[in-house]
Amino acid sequence: MVTVQKAKKLKGEIVIPPDKSISHRSAMLGLLSGGKMEIRNFSAGQDCKNTLEIVKKLGAKAEFKSEKLILLDSSDAFRDVDGQITLDCGNSGTSMRLFSGLLAPKIGKFELLGDQSLSKRPMKRIIEPLQSMGAIIEHNDYKAPLKITGNELNAINYESKIASAQVKSCILLAGLGTEGITSFSEPYISRDHTERMLKYMGAGIICEGTTTRVAKSRPEPKNITICGDISSAAFFLAAGAIVPDSDIIIKNTGLNPTRTGIIDILQKMGANLEILDERTDCGEDVGDIRIKSSSLKGTTIEGAIIPRLIDEIPVIAAIAAVAEGETVIKDASDLRNKEADRISCLVSELKKLGADIEETADGMIIRGQKSLQGGAEVECYHDHRLAMSLYVAGLMCEKSVKINEFQWVDISFPEFLPLMTSIAVF
Repeated sequence: MVTVQKAKKLKGEIVIPPDKSISHRSAMLGLLSGGKMEIRNFSAGQDCKNTLEIVKKLGAKAEFKSEKLILLDSSDAFRDVDGQITLDCGNSGTSMRLFSGLLAPKIGKFELLGDQSLSKRPMKRIIEPLQSMGAIIEHNDYKAPLKITGNELNAINYESKIASAQVKSCILLAGLGTEGITSFSEPYISRDHTERMLKYMGAGIICEGTTTRVAKSRPEPKNITICGDISSAAFFLAAGAIVPDSDIIIKNTGLNPTRTGIIDILQKMGANLEILDERTDCGEDVGDIRIKSSSLKGTTIEGAIIPRLIDEIPVIAAIAAVAEGETVIKDASDLRNKEADRISCLVSELKKLGADIEETADGMIIRGQKSLQGGAEVECYHDHRLAMSLYVAGLMCEKSVKINEFQWVDISFPEFLPLMTSIAVF
């Protein structure tokens, strides 16, 4: 359990942890490269550690030269794959969905396991397109564990009804090992870290609007430096905007346009936010972000921007509870398929803190107040983002808030509390 109380201000500079999405993909594409490469600033989150352990179990060597520098050698990857290999994804939906595509065209038998939470999450969205390519997958009513028997696949032109980076990346990784051209189309452009890294590593990929095409090819081993995680930065951006007399700078943060919906919405709500030192590194847009305390106003969040901030909606809802006016969030039903039903659970817990919030089928409606009452004990439902969002809400509560099972934050952001306490004045 963690207790959070009302903050007087947030001041200082922080370096945000490495991007988890890019960390996952650097290890996976490094595995496929068949060579040696350096990965700098790899995420220390448990989800990314699970991905790295799977890469090693598939025959790659990964040696830590320092805390966040990995020397990856995949020269012998997949050579000794014999019998069924069990691969533990832990709580990581990214690991399970992306490895499903990566392994489907590989020779061997693979079982992808998950923890109790991951085993309840839907995998139909990747299983069906993979099966249409000829993949052999056994499953438990479209849920983990997934048993994959590697098979020669057929290229497909897949039109997804949802914008999902995990589904897209799954199909693209399968397409890398499939003869012909595999294409993936989506209604909006979801986060494109896989496409950017494939381009950076010289794979056969073409992106045109909302359609991406990939040819059978092997990524070249290239050194990768991973930028800071905008999804982790989001909690500090939100807190900096709502806590009075705050002024913080978040260094070396990823500014990939498919991920910066949080910045767009904060600016739309009236946040005092500035981008500094913009640059490009290993195919990704990077910069520093300065945020000061602001007078936020409610807004409507819907449509094409949703895939660009789906993970940040819980913390946006938390600050909307103390913004002026009404905030309406629509088209976000996919939040119900995360580690928890983030719509229902978030509404339930923010109400305990005194928020005027109601659940809708695909989102929520929040009527802002000057402050929240707090003085309650809240649950995070084994969900790291709910836990951190409730912490940010607690910074604006008149009475202290107790958050149960806050250790789930370690899955993605073990540095959260040390970083927050380094800049918070209570």
